[in-house]
Amino acid sequence: MQTLLRILFLAGALLWAILSNAQSVEFSKDRFGSDKDGLKEALREIKEGDAWYDSDPPRYEQALPHYLAAQKFNPANARLNLRIGNAYLHSGFKPRALAYLQKAAQLNADVDPNIHYYLGRGLQLNAKWAEAIAEYKAAIPAATGKTAPAQIAAIQRKIAECENGRKLMARPVRAFIDNAGPAINSPYPEYGPVISADESVILFTSRRDNSTGKQRDPETGGFFEDVYQSTRGSDGQWSAARNLGNPVNTDGHDATVGLAPDGQRMLVYSEDNGGDLEEADLRGAAWRKPQKMGGRINTGKGHESSAAYTPDGRSLYFVSDKTGGVGNRDIYKVEIEGRGPAANLGPTINTPYGEEGVFLHPDGKTMYFSSEGHNTMGGYDIFRSVFENGKWSAPENLGWPINTPDDDVFFVISASGRHGYYSSFRDDGLGSKDIYQITFLGAEKQPMLSQEDQLLASRIQPVKETMLAPPVPIATAQVTILKGVVTDEASKQPLEATIDVVDNSRNELIASFRSNAQSGRYLVSLPSGVNYGIVVRQEGYLFHSENFDLPAGAAYSEVVKDIALKKLDVGVKVVLNNIFFDFDKATLRKESTAELERLQKLLVETPALRLEISGHTDNVGNAAYNKDLSLRRAKAVVDYLVAKGTDKARLTFAGYGDTQPVAPNTTKASRQLNRRTEFKVTGK
Repeated sequence: MQTLLRILFLAGALLWAILSNAQSVEFSKDRFGSDKDGLKEALREIKEGDAWYDSDPPRYEQALPHYLAAQKFNPANARLNLRIGNAYLHSGFKPRALAYLQKAAQLNADVDPNIHYYLGRGLQLNAKWAEAIAEYKAAIPAATGKTAPAQIAAIQRKIAECENGRKLMARPVRAFIDNAGPAINSPYPEYGPVISADESVILFTSRRDNSTGKQRDPETGGFFEDVYQSTRGSDGQWSAARNLGNPVNTDGHDATVGLAPDGQRMLVYSEDNGGDLEEADLRGAAWRKPQKMGGRINTGKGHESSAAYTPDGRSLYFVSDKTGGVGNRDIYKVEIEGRGPAANLGPTINTPYGEEGVFLHPDGKTMYFSSEGHNTMGGYDIFRSVFENGKWSAPENLGWPINTPDDDVFFVISASGRHGYYSSFRDDGLGSKDIYQITFLGAEKQPMLSQEDQLLASRIQPVKETMLAPPVPIATAQVTILKGVVTDEASKQPLEATIDVVDNSRNELIASFRSNAQSGRYLVSLPSGVNYGIVVRQEGYLFHSENFDLPAGAAYSEVVKDIALKKLDVGVKVVLNNIFFDFDKATLRKESTAELERLQKLLVETPALRLEISGHTDNVGNAAYNKDLSLRRAKAVVDYLVAKGTDKARLTFAGYGDTQPVAPNTTKASRQLNRRTEFKVTGK
């Protein structure tokens, strides 16, 4: 046994001696005289690589294939390994730099004065936090001259990032990170995903060979950017992504940066004026030509790179590098149709460094964004902040493995908080940068993430659930998604109708949307904490109303409500879902005002219209009492309309008690449907 240990010790010592004395092998005839053709080809590859590497600006990714070809011929040259490592540090696959940088340092410890800093970067990008910190500390003595203070400050910042990374990696977020698959990703770069609130639509930017102009960017050599779209089927699978074509995509660069929760409005990045934001509307199946968003958002020579709608569609959060900000890129908020200037979100959100990729959750108060500041573990990390009590909370890092030591930008999340989407360079990608889906599991769920490869979590089949996903810690998910199809009741054909969202307690119109002109589909995002009146209207039809009273803190839910609008004909009945009475009384509550005003407006706009207002109850309690209560409630509505100027002769009222149910009185929900106020057209 002792002999075996001695042999192993001597073998290890010999290996260490060989590695310690490793020297850089030059590309010379003295070393490779027996393979002159191979040497000649390797030198040619190095020359071409150097031309890209030393260009102004450097083209590192173009240099890489030439350097790698030469490195295959001679893997033991310190300068070549250093240049490959540095080129990878400036590529999409930065973690690959480490092996080449370590090889360069092994071959020649003095290969570059900044070798310790480069090694620190390579180690940090591979989440080797302690080793990275040691190399960064070793890099400090190399900082000399007038720029030494700035160099030392930059190194100390990198050390702080590693400390952040060590802490965050010690308590990983439980999530699966899965490639979105070949329907969305291709061998070309895909990035900047945006989704509708219910995840039924995804749009993203890609540089594919079927781009509209089929031109290559002279700066990068890649194809120009275009916008692509995919839809999720009933089986949960994404359709093959299609190029949106004209007029959204042009011969130049076209990128999507934001999508309204209902998927009917899109924000597009334009190269004009150094980088501006434009807006396109979906009419039917076709997107209209993007239009400029105006000077309060776009700032001449400024660069506006990303943006997000608020759920009501009235305001915009956007990123700009215009002068006067906290850092070099800040997040602002502005009312789209207002007149006031855009407001900087201030130092709680914005840092002296860069902010990017802003996204507002459909709950209207939770913002996700990327930042080079705060407690990032390197590059841009994704953060979350909540607007409560008039201010933004301290941004919270989403944690490892969602965030990595490299840039993590342009993150979006579904209304449920169940899934997030972003783009990343990963070894399981289909080519270049790909779009990935994050499935948040929650702390109580099993199994645990693999500790062997936390960056690339275990692969699982897509989750197929018919029940609503429960709230998870990573998102507030205090929102209800109301969606469905608007049709003509008689023809069953889809209708393009206006959907008004009203705050009943304040009698205030919050937002207006339109159902799709071709499909009739609509989607409305309703943050918790409001008694909502939903009114669907179209010229030539009677309005349809729904009520959603969502208390503060109500968890995520998704409601599918198809709405068939009725034309104004004698005998047609319409339920007034936003008429409210005090308990067991015929006293109209103030939340009824908006609905009553709509009914009054209908009577004014249709002078010949005659209505019967009727009250209805469930079957709980005494039948005679219920009939009397329903009569008194119907009369209260008539009295209100008459007081507002409607001719009393145009109105009648009736109380039917529990004699005309619209649902079985077997559950709480069905009994609620039977307790209603409605009107019937008796003349027109």
